[in-house]
Amino acid sequence: MEKLDLKKQYKHLYNPSARKVEWVDIPPLQFAMVDGLVPAGEGPGDSADFQEAVGALYGISYTLKFMIKKRADDPIDYPVMALEGLWMTESGTYVATDREAMSYTVMIMQPDFVTPEQFEAARAQLLKKRPGAGPARVRLETFHEGPCIQIMHIGPYATEPETVARMDAFAAEHGYTRRGRHHEIYMSDPFRTAPERLKTILRHPVSSIR
Repeated sequence: MEKLDLKKQYKHLYNPSARKVEWVDIPPLQFAMVDGLVPAGEGPGDSADFQEAVGALYGISYTLKFMIKKRADDPIDYPVMALEGLWMTESGTYVATDREAMSYTVMIMQPDFVTPEQFEAARAQLLKKRPGAGPARVRLETFHEGPCIQIMHIGPYATEPETVARMDAFAAEHGYTRRGRHHEIYMSDPFRTAPERLKTILRHPVSSIR
């Protein structure tokens, strides 16, 4: 059986330094995605909509993984990648401690060999096990983020503004302009990791190319 080490292949995208902000050019990647809204006054952890979205994403990602691993022809084993989130508030910004209404897209990267037909077969399997609206919300889409700056934030989500300030200073120093949505990649399980040890990649698309 072939084994695909996605974490090694994309190490430069998913293991940035925590000491300094870095520029990186993100290629087109394929994701399972779900859109939603966290109402004003709630955080993602309080939102039933968000929890449904995340559950559906993991459900379809693991269903796809085991479908492809167990198929008779050309089985491939690969890891399920980290949960990612694109965030924007009604005012057009994102701060982790704000309680404005926040639109989001949560997503998990999928190998580029996953086809729309395989994705729909996985959705059908998941719906048999987990009927409901969640699986129907998930789509397969290519996302090309392009030039970005990023850094590994270590610590609770509430301290993210300090790291974002470092990113903004780096962007100003190098003549970059932020564009798009605030991007977080959750490298730790918040239910199993102490807040001070949480690892979250913070990524901002920028308009200038170095």
